[in-house]
Amino acid sequence: MSGIVEWYRDVIDNKYDPRTKGWFLVDSPGPILTIVATYIYFCVSAGPRYMKNKKPYDLKTAMIIYNFIQILLSLYLVYEGLLSGWLYEYNYICQPVDYSYSPSSIRMAQGVYTYFICKLIELLDTVFFVMRKKDRQISFLHLYHHSMMPICAWIGIKFFAGGHPTLLGVINSFIHVFMYTYYMLAAFGPHVQKYLWWKKHLTTMQIVQFIIIFFHNVQMLFTNCNFPKPLSFLLTLNSGLFIYMFGSFYVNNYMKSKNRRSEMTKGSKTNGIKHVVANGSVNVNGNSICNEIDNSKSD
Repeated sequence: MSGIVEWYRDVIDNKYDPRTKGWFLVDSPGPILTIVATYIYFCVSAGPRYMKNKKPYDLKTAMIIYNFIQILLSLYLVYEGLLSGWLYEYNYICQPVDYSYSPSSIRMAQGVYTYFICKLIELLDTVFFVMRKKDRQISFLHLYHHSMMPICAWIGIKFFAGGHPTLLGVINSFIHVFMYTYYMLAAFGPHVQKYLWWKKHLTTMQIVQFIIIFFHNVQMLFTNCNFPKPLSFLLTLNSGLFIYMFGSFYVNNYMKSKNRRSEMTKGSKTNGIKHVVANGSVNVNGNSICNEIDNSKSD
């Protein structure tokens, strides 16, 4: 145990990114772990129990404003990520972290910090589900995704506020522009929701996102790049898990459900055939019933 404690103190006190020292919620993992643990407890236990005997809250206006803010933040992060590195300076094969205090380096570090804060704000996605009693949408995938992203973002801002992993943030923010646009439009109600045909394509974009991130990091394991290979391995492993979970979600919710609907349609066509016979009765699924119109006339 003493060896683990010494290793932990060495990592926290000596391996950090000096540019982000003293920034809010960055110095210690305690606050972020507390926030994530509280989030999970509220969404899994405390929130549903609180809402058990209450009507769902009407959060239409709050959700429209929240999603609009998320769209603006996502656009800002894409812009900053591209302008501070990935559009001109960064190498897509190997990009070590620049720990200097150059303007572009500080700008990227500030972008990473904004991304970290955004991952905390996004925890409200699930809080809204709980307050609206949409518990069916709080899946393991949803909780895992929203719990891991703030922790991964904290690791980035604490130790590697720049360099190779920041492509993840740029791509993820780009996807979120479309995702939160969908959520904002859906919040307006059924008269707008009927035109939102592209929900499943958001999941496709998520899968493509993690495939890109997977290969972007896995190739780092086989190149001589001045970037920590353990971190590249963790990013590869995490993106691989997301590919599997989002892929399973897509198959179960869009492919299998489509097959089930087509089978039900076929069944309704074959099992619901009506046969009219000469005596005026109607034969439905092999059962003969009287023609009530004729009987009422005879009465």
